[in-house]
Parts: sequence; structure tokens; C-alpha cells
Amino acid sequence: MKHVAVDADVPVADLIRALAGGLAAGVITHEELLGQVAKGKLIMEKIPTLFERDERFKVVSRPRPECAWVFDGAGTGTEKLDGTNIRLTVRGGRLVRVEKRRNPSKLDKAKGIVDGWYVDASEGSPDDKWILAAAGNTDVSQWPDGEHPCEALGPRIQGNPLALEEHRCIAFNREAPTYPDVPRDYAGLQDYLSTLESRFAPGHLAEGIVFHHPDGRRAKIKRKDFAKA
Repeated sequence: MKHVAVDADVPVADLIRALAGGLAAGVITHEELLGQVAKGKLIMEKIPTLFERDERFKVVSRPRPECAWVFDGAGTGTEKLDGTNIRLTVRGGRLVRVEKRRNPSKLDKAKGIVDGWYVDASEGSPDDKWILAAAGNTDVSQWPDGEHPCEALGPRIQGNPLALEEHRCIAFNREAPTYPDVPRDYAGLQDYLSTLESRFAPGHLAEGIVFHHPDGRRAKIKRKDFAKA
């Protein structure tokens, strides 16, 4: 359990409470919990960026080893939507849980915790009002049972860069627009993303690309990751 918590960047106590709550509520079964623990790591992964970063936190032309499959031509490029990362749990075509991503505090970062983790959204929290509205507006009736990482989008979320008229969620693995001809090299991606139009909201720039491998691995790159020319 300690190794799982360290890999997920969460306190052991928080992890135990979250798992116990999920089991008690029937949100996750014992079988699903065991299935999500692989090689000592609970699947709460942060999507890696394709390239290493410099001291300004901008990417440099040095691929990250864990993203080598992208440069080998594997996987499909999809649009990275500019909203708020959440996770929806579906059972029998019904939405049973909404979680938001919690980012580490300054104290967490001082301890070396740099990745976020999921916590339950609260009906009574003003901070969660619009992601819950997005979840409520999303038709999950045809979604398979399980946990679905999504992007919550809409007029009151992240400045609404895509100028959407309603709040909704887009599942990364089901609905994000695809870009089959996206380049797979540093210079090509930098040039491509500088003018890439959103296919989800034409007339607006896409935030970036997320590559999806058939085995479930993902990797990302954003327009803002590159230093300005």
C-alpha cells in the first residue's frame, strides 16, 4: 500500500479512506480494485509529456524514454481539450461518481509531490458547481461500466477558450477528435500545433494532442509547451 501511495503521490491514509469509501459505496468492486493494481501501482497516472523540459519548464528536443512508442509511429493522435480534468464512474449506463483532479500544494511540491490525484466532487461546493453541471449534461447511457477520465468544458470552466455554449464532459477514450496525420518529431509538432484548429470547436486553436496507444498508454504535447520562437 505504501508503494502504491508513493507512486500515486497521495498520503497512505487518504488512499485507504478513498478505497474503503469506494468499496462501501459499490463504486468499485473488489475485483476491479485488484485489477487496477499492477506492478505495485494504482492506476491514477499522470499523462507524460513527449519531451523533457528545461529550467523554464518548456520542452526541448529530447524525447522522454517512456514516450518512445509515439516516435515509433504507434498510437492515435487526438485533440487535447482545454478544460478541467475529471473522472466519471459509470455503472449500468448511469453516472455514479464524479471526481476532480486535485493539484499538489506548495507544501506538497516541497516534499517532491508534483503530480495531481483524484478526489470526489462535492454537491455543496461552489468550486465544483460547474464540473458537476458538465457531468450532469453528459449522456453516459451507452458508456461501458468503469472509470472514464474526461475533460469538463463549458462557459464557466477555464475561461471557456473554445467558446462553448453549454457545460459537458468529453471522455478521452471515446469522443476526442482524432488527428491521424499529426507529426511525430519536435520541429514538426511545434510547427503543427502553432496553427492547429480545433475539430471540436472549429474557429479556435486546439490546445494540443494526446496520443493513445492500443494498450492504454498515453502521452501528450501542448502548444504552450514550446518556447515562443
